[in-house]
Amino acid sequence: MSHVGVGPRAVMRSVAFLTAGVLAVPALAGCTSEDPSGKPLAEQDVAAAARTSVSDGGTLRWAVDSVPGTLNAFQSDADATTTRVAQAVLPSMFRMDEAGSPVRNPDYLESAEVVDTEPKQVVVYKLNQQAVWSDGREIGAADFAAQWRALSGKDSAYWTARNAGYDRIEKIERGANDLEVKVTFSRPYADWKALFTPLYPKDVTGTPDAFNDGARRALKVSAGPFAVKKVDTKGDQVVLTGNPRWWGEPAKLDQIVLRAVPRDERVSELVAGELDLAEIDPETADEAGLAAGPPRDAATGTPLMGPGGTPAGGAQGRSAAEALRSWAVANGSDEEAAEEEVLAREKRREAEAKARRRQQALSGFEVRKSLEPAYTQLALNGADGPLADERVRRAVARALDREKLAEAVLKPLGLPAEPVGSHLALSGQPAYADGSGALGEQNAKEARALLADAGWVPGGPVKKKDGEEAAGAEKDKKDKEEKDGKDGKKSEGDDDGTYIVGEDNKNTDGRNEGDRNDGSADDAKDGADRESGEKHSSGKNTAQGGAPGAYAPKGTAAPAGAAAAPLAKDGKALTLRFVLPSGPGSETLRTVADRITDMLKEIGIGTEVTKVPDESYFKDHIAAGEYDLALYSWPASAFPATDARPIYAKPVPAADGSLNVAQNYTRVGTDQVDQLFDRAMTTLDQKEARGLLRKADSRIWAAAGSVPLYQRPQLVAARENLANAGAFGFETPVYEDMGFLKKGAQGSRPSAPASSS
Repeated sequence: MSHVGVGPRAVMRSVAFLTAGVLAVPALAGCTSEDPSGKPLAEQDVAAAARTSVSDGGTLRWAVDSVPGTLNAFQSDADATTTRVAQAVLPSMFRMDEAGSPVRNPDYLESAEVVDTEPKQVVVYKLNQQAVWSDGREIGAADFAAQWRALSGKDSAYWTARNAGYDRIEKIERGANDLEVKVTFSRPYADWKALFTPLYPKDVTGTPDAFNDGARRALKVSAGPFAVKKVDTKGDQVVLTGNPRWWGEPAKLDQIVLRAVPRDERVSELVAGELDLAEIDPETADEAGLAAGPPRDAATGTPLMGPGGTPAGGAQGRSAAEALRSWAVANGSDEEAAEEEVLAREKRREAEAKARRRQQALSGFEVRKSLEPAYTQLALNGADGPLADERVRRAVARALDREKLAEAVLKPLGLPAEPVGSHLALSGQPAYADGSGALGEQNAKEARALLADAGWVPGGPVKKKDGEEAAGAEKDKKDKEEKDGKDGKKSEGDDDGTYIVGEDNKNTDGRNEGDRNDGSADDAKDGADRESGEKHSSGKNTAQGGAPGAYAPKGTAAPAGAAAAPLAKDGKALTLRFVLPSGPGSETLRTVADRITDMLKEIGIGTEVTKVPDESYFKDHIAAGEYDLALYSWPASAFPATDARPIYAKPVPAADGSLNVAQNYTRVGTDQVDQLFDRAMTTLDQKEARGLLRKADSRIWAAAGSVPLYQRPQLVAARENLANAGAFGFETPVYEDMGFLKKGAQGSRPSAPASSS
């Protein structure tokens, strides 16, 4: 599953506009007395246990996606494993709590607070007097100052990925004593808690050479519960060992081995006893039989059920009747068929035996599940083509039933299936509020009206290429003229002021409505109202336009159906390029894409789905702008004013004439949104900053450059006796508390979340 970004602060969180005065953004929920931020939708699931219940010693073998190309989290090629190593071995002034908010890390900080705002903002850090680097030197102002100079952006010799926040610092100096660090800002900075996490020693940040190359494959000096023992590129692993100079609670584990294991190989490694902890995809959990509940269809994510709603039978999904039929063929008089069936039965027995062995090997594991601090979105490229028109983008967004998409992904996993309501935060975070009202609820009728207003009409003329017949209305007209010529008269009902509802376009199979038996009314007899989702007891179709086959005055809207007539404008059909990754871990994305395609078909929008290799998906398509629709994820941040701004900033022309999009891969932005981010970044009033961010989010919704869909599931296979590790959710892992339970001890698991209705 494509996922941009590697951590809250490691690297950058891997053109149409709103017409001024046209769109009124609804009042924000933040104006009411009720807190709109809500609570996290799911608890972390780590088998939490007191340290006294955890044994001393042991090695944790933890699957990761890759051996990092660098251990410097501020370089552009840092990845998720870089972040994991940094969390275990380097100082962090603040860490994330269970709600995704920054909290002081007492292992390094006694306190940190803004002591002055006029004439300049001043923050004083009081360090833990025990905090020392692994070489024995005290952590102090020199380390803060060296990191500031490296990341300030003033010296291009430092190869940095970003300088957000550090570029606002004017000076750093020693405070009242060696344990105090005084930071003075040249401009107010609301997200000052984002700085100096992680903090590198001055040995790494003091010079460009040390910064660029000194921490790529080794960290000689560290200051966490663990230290980097080696980065083994040949063995595809990073080995962390306990730091003997660590002053906090001692690490329970002797070692943590981070092994690079492809996701589609992780179950095999678990079976072989080579891993203790591995994040897995929903499809992998199904394959291993680890996820709770009956097996699910990999294509749809829905449970595989047998007759009467019972789970599909057997390891091979074979019913008793099928088994009996197989026995009959194997023992029948047809020798050739019997021989084939005997061989097939033997293969099935071998497969079932293998499955039993796998299940037995996996019996010591469990799946720990939560929601990842990241969300999946549908991106709409507004640079050119049909989606450059805001009305078309809004129509696409209004066609989506986000609740159904969230349910398709999360409900089979037993996770809360709530659509994400904000681009800038997730439920439970202080900045969260559901801003989707600025766009409007799902409504196919209004989506079609937006498309009509933009000039996209059903059966519009589509220009033909050389050697091809015209399509759409031009072809209809030609066919009609030919028929009239043969019959010597016009079609019945032509220009009589009425038309048959649902018969103003061709069938999808190419037949005229008049060429088939008129069963339209029968097709509609169940009374399903596709607009409202209701079914009426009268059996009548109450959607606007009535049942197909009924007579109505000309100009009456056709009823909502499973698929609307294809739309066209200026000789071109409304077809959008939908680009998707093709790798084995992207089945969920492709399932979601199939459902989105069906939803768009209902309002007359066609899609051309292109599946591309995972390695080229982002670089060659998303970042390059070679797509109309795409699915990818952004991580949540505790500091959205800083981290989200480059994602939603209005693209600006570069000196060479190209468009500088930063990380705004949808190419949709507004001056209003930029101004709201800038104001939120400079106010030190947290309540005011939250209000500004919520207003910015409402305007991002209204621009319809991207549509948040669902919070990503986080499934982790873990040994049953492994404590304080698993699906961490928002919270920063506590590496020193991880370990294996003492005999008879148990870790606590969260209660099953209530399923969404």
